[in-house]
Amino acid sequence: MIKPYWKTVVFVTILALLIDVLALAKPYLIRVLIDEFLKNGVEQKEFLSVSIIAYIYIGLVLMENFLDYFNSTRTNIIGESVVYDLRNKMYSYMEKASIKFHDKMPSGTLFVRIISDAEDVYVLFSDVITTFVKDIFILVGIIGIMIYISFKLAMLSFIVIPLIIISGLVLTKLLNKVYSNAKNVRTKLNTFFAESIYGVKLIKVFNRQKEKQQECEKITTEFKETVKPMGYLQGLLPAIMTIIENLGIAIIIWAVVSKVIGANLDVGIIYMFITYLKNMFEPINRMIENVEIVEEAITSIDKIYEILEDETYLENFENGKTLDKIKGKIEFKNVWFAYEKDNWILKDVSFTIEPGQSIALVGKTGSGKTTITNLINRFYTIQKGEILIDGVNIYDINLEYLRKNIGTILQDPFIYAKSIKDNIKLFNEIDYETIKEAVELSSATNFIDSLDNGLDEIAKERGNTFSAGQKQLLAFARIFALDPSIFILDEATANIDTTTEELIQKSVDKLSKNKTSIFIAHRLATIVNVDKIIVLSNGEIIEQGNHEQLVKSGGYYSSLYSAYYNSLV
Repeated sequence: MIKPYWKTVVFVTILALLIDVLALAKPYLIRVLIDEFLKNGVEQKEFLSVSIIAYIYIGLVLMENFLDYFNSTRTNIIGESVVYDLRNKMYSYMEKASIKFHDKMPSGTLFVRIISDAEDVYVLFSDVITTFVKDIFILVGIIGIMIYISFKLAMLSFIVIPLIIISGLVLTKLLNKVYSNAKNVRTKLNTFFAESIYGVKLIKVFNRQKEKQQECEKITTEFKETVKPMGYLQGLLPAIMTIIENLGIAIIIWAVVSKVIGANLDVGIIYMFITYLKNMFEPINRMIENVEIVEEAITSIDKIYEILEDETYLENFENGKTLDKIKGKIEFKNVWFAYEKDNWILKDVSFTIEPGQSIALVGKTGSGKTTITNLINRFYTIQKGEILIDGVNIYDINLEYLRKNIGTILQDPFIYAKSIKDNIKLFNEIDYETIKEAVELSSATNFIDSLDNGLDEIAKERGNTFSAGQKQLLAFARIFALDPSIFILDEATANIDTTTEELIQKSVDKLSKNKTSIFIAHRLATIVNVDKIIVLSNGEIIEQGNHEQLVKSGGYYSSLYSAYYNSLV
């Protein structure tokens, strides 16, 4: 992650070392002022004077603060750049990951990975990577100067260092345990909020507000109770450090007053010792706190790369053949498929759809209708058999090319919070005239003209201000504009009134005259004119033929159609 920015990291590290040198020089200047000038009551000594020392001190302070500001901005930029790369990688992975990945990974968990976990990584790179070298350097510098001035007093001062390290590590270990638990609950909380926001209409329809509120309070209470110890521990750490710091100062004063170290020390040296001891606590505290940050970041990085390094679910959009033109012949040859292990959804399914032919898939819920369309789109991989398009195995065709030539309309089409025009062309380069023609073919003209800004009207999130039927009209316009070789309509007219459905049906008939069309429908009146009807039951094909043939045969479809017809009467 840091490799692309190594030059900047080296630069800010050198800058940090320079800041340390300036920080170490300030107490020394004060020591010189006290022992060489104030003690002797002089203002000038050779080329130095009290005024010059004051100016030098002010210069050091200004330079240290300026460099520290510049260093902080550069380290923040490194952190932001790393997180920028990481989030783009995560998003790219989610786009390239198969539907199977999204089936098993809750959206709330993905939000946590791409937002919260990435923030933990930002803190690691902006606060720890460069400051670690700086803290080590200043500690070595302080220890070296203190030993050089008075070895005995330095050894007495360092008595408190083990107390700092032990108490810091113990508290940090407890904090890490609390944080790890809190992180798991936070993921659960994010998942709950994401599902509740997406499913708010369902909650209102079934009046489950009270129950969901109780669930919310339960999870938020669990989160509050989980993070509560964190507040106590975080407050305890600086309190303990302050006690140890003052203990160290008391040891220095006691040693000087009781002359444990022998000869008297100048006031300036005592001041410098106390100042260095106080300065020594800051990097030690920071390094101890950084242990927590590093642990958090490592946990987050592990969770992020657990996803990024798993290539099992990645779809390959680079390899594969591109045909001169997809004519639309689809063949299923002895296809067996299961979403999980041996729980077969399709069992030895075989059928052929000729180019330009229209077929309908009929059967009870769970019979395998939608699964067949998912397999044609290559959302999943079959376990046995073969699926061919124009005689070529579907897994040998370039995936991007394949899906570009298949237009699928689902029962609940997704609408982006963008203009109607953008929702129709779906980020493709399509001219205005083609969009207008697609709108007319889908019978969406009246609906779009009724909007204040027409095609430039910005849809609300998920198209929430549009009816289900209006969203499906936009989905039809989208397919007509893209003009694919194969149409898949999965109950796509279920939420459209009969009049509009008839208009769309005429448009579909016109547009699909030379294109392969696959319909999934429970309203059997919409499929009586298709070339072939395939009847499924428990993942197996039990009947094939056109409407007249199947009605005459007196089989399952015939009884199904009779029941449907009687319900209309």
